[in-house]
Amino acid sequence: MSPTLASAPSGSCCLSVVKHTGTPVGHIEDLGGISTYISDPPSPTATQKVILFLADIWGPLFLNNQLIQDYFASFGYLVLGPDYYFGDSAPNHPPGRNLQEWVSEARKPAIDAFPGWLAAVKAKYGTDKTKYCAVGYCFGAPFVMDMCSDRTVVAGALAHPAFLDESHFEKLDRALILAEDDLLFPLASRRRAEDIMVSRKCTYYLQVFSGIKHGFAVRGNPDIDTERWAKEQSARGIKDWFDRFTA
Repeated sequence: MSPTLASAPSGSCCLSVVKHTGTPVGHIEDLGGISTYISDPPSPTATQKVILFLADIWGPLFLNNQLIQDYFASFGYLVLGPDYYFGDSAPNHPPGRNLQEWVSEARKPAIDAFPGWLAAVKAKYGTDKTKYCAVGYCFGAPFVMDMCSDRTVVAGALAHPAFLDESHFEKLDRALILAEDDLLFPLASRRRAEDIMVSRKCTYYLQVFSGIKHGFAVRGNPDIDTERWAKEQSARGIKDWFDRFTA
């Protein structure tokens, strides 16, 4: 790994999945030309709290991700998950499809479409009382880091991130939580990222879970106690982190 690389691209570990069980309660709408999973809070709040949910390669419409979005919404957040894969996320891939080729092809359309989606979100939901947070899993991590750098959000969170380099941390200008322990973001890179955040006096929080692998926060096996606890604690930690900056 290059010494300047913080987090590697998506790899074969991203395809390992245990599908969870549950009934999603959100709905799907078009926002800015992107199908978006929308999970509404149970009741209006004085401050409009919005979580931008930037999914891994399984996409925001995958059941596991829908259930996580519904979890955040149950605590008073409006949660918006754009399908920047345009229906071509991992659940829809034919067997044997080359992951690296697909990721390479998928990134540019996602990056190009995201600003229009974000503008549509702000046009529809933005008020003087709206506070945006963003969470990114794997593929979604760079979007979060960019928004933490340009002050789009009041706080960001990453879980098992991919496609990051040192510049993402050097530009960081908003609070960040890292929930991480995996092959694509190994110890040396994680410590380097932390060194940068310390030197820049960033506001951050780091969660590291032993005994789990890349993808645990979305695709961990709920029948394995360590994986279930890490997945649930990651979601709780992210929710609590966002609560600090949206109260």
